[in-house]
Amino acid sequence: MEKTEIQESSMSDEESARGGELSVEQFMRDTVTMIDSTASLRDAAVRLQSAEVGMIAVGTIDAVKGVISERDIVRCVALGVDLDATTVETVETEDLKWAALGSSVDDVVEEMMENYLRHMLIADDAGLLVGVVSMRDLMTAYLT
Repeated sequence: MEKTEIQESSMSDEESARGGELSVEQFMRDTVTMIDSTASLRDAAVRLQSAEVGMIAVGTIDAVKGVISERDIVRCVALGVDLDATTVETVETEDLKWAALGSSVDDVVEEMMENYLRHMLIADDAGLLVGVVSMRDLMTAYLT
């Protein structure tokens, strides 16, 4: 299979600067899917699928303990983990990365790229969870 050569961006300076001018608030989902840490991985998989999201927060809006993603579930399936007997708390990511509600799209994208994240939690001035943004959500900032 041949490698595809990546071409330089054909975006104008105006288009490439757009992400720095826009707030992440414009692109985040303000409905956050939550799950209890004692739920099974199967319950988490069902919640991910029914909400049509790639990541769910663990805990409550006032006390987010961690996150669990599609990739976490896939890794467990590949390892043969019992999805009914294993709880979310045994798999969840607890090293959370947050962005402030007023952060620029460019700043959030940079943080996500540096930390290999596909999703970022968004907090208000009081530090409470108010939304989630995905890489896919942020791509629209540069394409619209």
